[in-house]
Amino acid sequence: MKARGGVLSRRNSHSAAISDWGTLTVGDQVEIIKHAHVIAAGVVEEVSKSGNVLWLVPADPAEKQLFLKSDGVQVRRS
Repeated sequence: MKARGGVLSRRNSHSAAISDWGTLTVGDQVEIIKHAHVIAAGVVEEVSKSGNVLWLVPADPAEKQLFLKSDGVQVRRS
């Protein structure tokens, strides 16, 4: 018998916040969340070795953006 809630559904695991940014790879489609709002979306261009800094190429035509984990943002795959 499976434990209830023990395993995230595919949809929930896809939208769950990623705590270790070091697991992201170049080309991943992600959303940046702050205060429960999506503030940016795009493609991962680079992640620092420490996993605390993320460079994002936005979906809309704009310059790449830099996000710091210490700023309180969350990342989830989109």
